[in-house]
Amino acid sequence: MRIQWPAIVLIAALAAGCTAAPRVRPVKMGPADETLEGARQFLKGRWTLVSYEVFPPGKAPVQLGGAGTGSLTYDDYGNLDMQIRVTDQKIADALGAAGVPLKDNAISTTGRTALDFQNHKLTYILEGQPQLVSNASMGPLAMNRPRFWQVDGENLILTTKDDNGQPLAVSRWKK
Repeated sequence: MRIQWPAIVLIAALAAGCTAAPRVRPVKMGPADETLEGARQFLKGRWTLVSYEVFPPGKAPVQLGGAGTGSLTYDDYGNLDMQIRVTDQKIADALGAAGVPLKDNAISTTGRTALDFQNHKLTYILEGQPQLVSNASMGPLAMNRPRFWQVDGENLILTTKDDNGQPLAVSRWKK
């Protein structure tokens, strides 16, 4: 068997020319809801209350259940408007005893907010009012209390926590 030197040289040259090239493809940075802008877009719109619970210290939780309705609106500018109407007077009385401010059996929270994307924290921006005043007598929904948002599928969960990080109120919403 005779070896053809030109064929061997050609095969060696072709093999040397086939070195691996770096892959050129886009790097996936994650879906839009994994960015601050994606979070704003997710929150934007009108939401309907699914459930609402308040956890007064040392007492049984107060659950709104079917005894109320609510809506939450979040706009392009970070304004949040939450209105919850309590239809059962016993539940309204229990919420009032837990420190939840009710006016005409309604919970009303309105204001401009800022999102902390890393911690999933929502902070109200109150013009002319101090941000970091801690006053437990202001109740579980005091504007200075930290609020946290969480996405569960297409649902939004808002949790207000006390100074020790324990939930004081949890509301669940759907679009």
